[in-house]
Amino acid sequence: MDGEIHLAGIDLAFASGSFTTLLGRTRAGKTSLLRVMAGLDKPDQGQVFAGPTEVTRLNVRARNVAMVYQQFVNYPSLSVFENIASPLRLRRGVSRSEIERRVNETAELLGLKPFLQRLPGELSGGQQQRTAIARALVKDAGLVLLDEPLANLDYKLREELRVQLRALFAQRGATVVYATAEPDEALLLGGDTVVLDEGRLLQFGPALDVYRHPNSERVAQVFSDPQLNLLELEVDSGGGGRVGEGARAPLGAPLRALVAGRYRLGVRAEHLRLTPETTDDLKLNTTTLVDEVTGGTTLLHVAFGSSTLTAQIPGINRRALGSPVELFVAPRRVFVFHLDGRLVEPSGFVRGESSAALRGRAPS
Repeated sequence: MDGEIHLAGIDLAFASGSFTTLLGRTRAGKTSLLRVMAGLDKPDQGQVFAGPTEVTRLNVRARNVAMVYQQFVNYPSLSVFENIASPLRLRRGVSRSEIERRVNETAELLGLKPFLQRLPGELSGGQQQRTAIARALVKDAGLVLLDEPLANLDYKLREELRVQLRALFAQRGATVVYATAEPDEALLLGGDTVVLDEGRLLQFGPALDVYRHPNSERVAQVFSDPQLNLLELEVDSGGGGRVGEGARAPLGAPLRALVAGRYRLGVRAEHLRLTPETTDDLKLNTTTLVDEVTGGTTLLHVAFGSSTLTAQIPGINRRALGSPVELFVAPRRVFVFHLDGRLVEPSGFVRGESSAALRGRAPS
């Protein structure tokens, strides 16, 4: 649409051979950024470089790049072998024997050797996506772009392919950029993470660092699944305060180090516990709304005043509707944000008090 901004202020550099995830929700700009990197779209402003060479106006065929899409993009009338071989056949000077060698080598890596003579329609969803990935890898491109390639697969297949892909790309030495909307996937794949929101870069760094130290409320929200719990915090000048609509009470360290005022607390679901972790834990008296057992954990959705919170509790913890639940969170597990969404920095604490724990460290 004319006048609509899809990307703005993006300034990124990917090291050769690195693995980076683009993390963001729907319409965050992940696909738009991949398409600009691939040469499928041209930016209105700015430049794109491949090493020292500017490639902004080069089309996709002139770039050493491969791209894998969320949908299974295969030629339905061609065998798996011919699907994988198709980019090599478009190149001049690649011999038949070289094509056969590279196709077989790539198919072996992705477990496709038994299916090379089948048509895509005769394959499972996971095998079709492996075929699309193999066609990208066989090019030996210096840059591989993957746009949520596992989103349409069932849970078991996603788990299998995640492990295979990370190991496979490490072997190939290509620079890989992998788009996902799932925080867990960004953590499982490792490497660096770029957090995008509404076409803007919010934070970039090693995946675990960004997860543990989000620089804003929005980054913490994007990098939390289940959703980040947000609570109002009012701090008194004497070291006491009130969380949400609870009663006023003394605040434990390091929350008492905050300058008097109003803030927002960000609490990840996995950091809410049924038993206290420290003597300074915040205690929340809540009421059960619904429980969801998901494998080895239970998601407890509870009411805390007019707010709804989610706690991710290990094991099976069934609760009757309306039953009271005491939840606890250690102050060192929470994020503290200004009302405008900025992370509270050390300058926001009373001089002489320790504030390191308020950077939201996850368990080691």
